Amino acid sequence: MRRRFREGFQRALEFAVLGLMIGLAVVVVLGVVFRRLGAALVWYDEVASILLAWLTFYGAALAALHRAHIGFPKLVDGLGPALRRPLILLGEAFVLAFFMVTAWAGWKVFGILGGETLVSLPWVPQRLAQSVIPIGAILFIIAELITLPEVWAGPVNHGEGASEGPAGADGAGGEGANADGAGGVGLAASEGEAEGLGGSS
Repeated sequence: MRRRFREGFQRALEFAVLGLMIGLAVVVVLGVVFRRLGAALVWYDEVASILLAWLTFYGAALAALHRAHIGFPKLVDGLGPALRRPLILLGEAFVLAFFMVTAWAGWKVFGILGGETLVSLPWVPQRLAQSVIPIGAILFIIAELITLPEVWAGPVNHGEGASEGPAGADGAGGEGANADGAGGVGLAASEGEAEGLGGSS
């Protein structure tokens, strides 16, 4: 159930990030082209900045789902469970608390904005542009909670598979050594026969 939910959540975030990237690229290209033609778009700067902010928030949630944000996972994973798990809980508590405050503050902004609209596009409400703050914070929290069991379990141990490789290699090396030894015996026998024939003649 959790795996299925994670796959759907990841797919939705990927589509959102991809759509925002395409939209931002189109807006930037249109802005440059129209400016070169001497007919600059009045809404270009404002819309591009909003799309960049949306891309940042949704992209941050997608990165959190992959645990791709800057951190020290190798350092934490190298510790024993007695130290590693309390550090994980402490770090998660700080992250979740920060984004809970961000979501609450973003929701409060809705009431402050009221009926304000964009400067260049009067028919677009400011609430739509600022909605990414609480939504992005909630998505980040969901991504952190989805991946928490994996982080809590720790890294997967691949030691057994790695230990079998050298053993097999040693075995092959031993067989090669035996083959070399057999070759040496055969060579010595051939030389002895050659000497015997030379003496008899």
